[in-house]
Amino acid sequence: MNLLRAAEFKVGLLVLGVASLIAFMSLQVSEDPSYLGRSNEAWFVVSDANGLVKNSGVKMAGIPVGVIKNITLQDGMARVDMTLRPDVKLYVSAVVKMKSQGILGDKHVEIYPGSPTDPPLPRKGQILNVQDKGNLDNVINQVGDIAANLKDVSQALKEAVAEDGTRKHILGRIVSNIERLTQDVSDLTSANKDKLNQIVDEVHGITKTLDEALNNDTEEGFKKTWKRTLARIDSTMKNIDEISGKINRGEGTIGKLINDEQTVEELNTAIDGVNGFLDTAGKTQTGIDFNSVYLGNIGAKSAVGLRIQPGLDRYYYLGIIDDPIGAIETTQTVTTGTATGDITETKTYKNKVKFTALFAKNFYDFTIRGGLIENSGGVGFDYMLYRDKLKFSIEAYEFSKLNLRSQLQFNLYKGVYVMGGMSDILDKSSKRAGYLGAGLLLTNDDLKMLMTKMPL
Repeated sequence: MNLLRAAEFKVGLLVLGVASLIAFMSLQVSEDPSYLGRSNEAWFVVSDANGLVKNSGVKMAGIPVGVIKNITLQDGMARVDMTLRPDVKLYVSAVVKMKSQGILGDKHVEIYPGSPTDPPLPRKGQILNVQDKGNLDNVINQVGDIAANLKDVSQALKEAVAEDGTRKHILGRIVSNIERLTQDVSDLTSANKDKLNQIVDEVHGITKTLDEALNNDTEEGFKKTWKRTLARIDSTMKNIDEISGKINRGEGTIGKLINDEQTVEELNTAIDGVNGFLDTAGKTQTGIDFNSVYLGNIGAKSAVGLRIQPGLDRYYYLGIIDDPIGAIETTQTVTTGTATGDITETKTYKNKVKFTALFAKNFYDFTIRGGLIENSGGVGFDYMLYRDKLKFSIEAYEFSKLNLRSQLQFNLYKGVYVMGGMSDILDKSSKRAGYLGAGLLLTNDDLKMLMTKMPL
């Protein structure tokens, strides 16, 4: 009997072929990579595995790369073991996300491999970054919360529009206020209906007047006047353009001033000179000097002067002096009846107003003065001592008789000073006299303070 032609052999061969075909098709359909040989494995822990099913797919970028091998309980959490294709590379920064797969609550696992710069995840390693955003229960809970909020809102609206609940909620108070406002507007319009009609008529009259003015076609009308105005504006703009062109080309005084560097430099020099002059004037120190001295048994000598000091190294002085011995009259009386005859000389002192005009130059603590001293040419020398509080002075004037005067002045406090000395030391003018007195020097700062304190 031929074995290959036997019915039993044919039946067995058919069964073996069908079984092989079924096995091949199962391998093609199955997503479990462990059927094909070596595979990669990983696992993670999730608090709720509801919706995950054993042997369900694991995807990466939407492409199946493995299956859930097993779901077990570990320390009160759900441990999910996965079997992945051997070409799937995971890193320690890999992320697992739970995503919904339909509206029935089924979920699948989506894997993000992580950054290639991180160390690779070992085989059968744990993925620590797990995100569960596809839980249908969470969505249902959120929908429930929204429904509860909508219920509260609808209840508030119901109470707000109710007659007995308008004051309970802010929306109700707003509705009540709007109702009162509309009622007030209605009462106002009803009470002032005639006035509103009058206002409407006046507005209508104004608009009619404007319409007539705008559509007036006469020579004095708005249309032609506006056209003439536009023509003038256009002409003015052309003139401005011509002027600006001349300025840009450097024509005229303004053009040279803007474009000619030499003109600009000369103008800057002139401005600097004016600024220097004004700055010098602003820094000028001005003082008014009052003093009075007592000359022995002759009387009081008073003076008032103006001191102008444009800088620390110089100053000018102008003064008026009331001198009780400004002039001397001598009377001689001859007594007869004696062998030799007696001659008696009588001196009479007369008051005289004199003027002083000096220019002074400072050299540290030493000052030289020169000019007119009491109606006669003269010079003077000052020396400051004791931190500029004590001043020693000597003056020479009336050179025909050489009148010498020495003086010592002490500054007490803020312009108040005392002085003493002797005039006509050589007594060539018969005016020798010692004197003592006091004075006051007011500067421009003192005068400003006095002016501010003076009542209007």
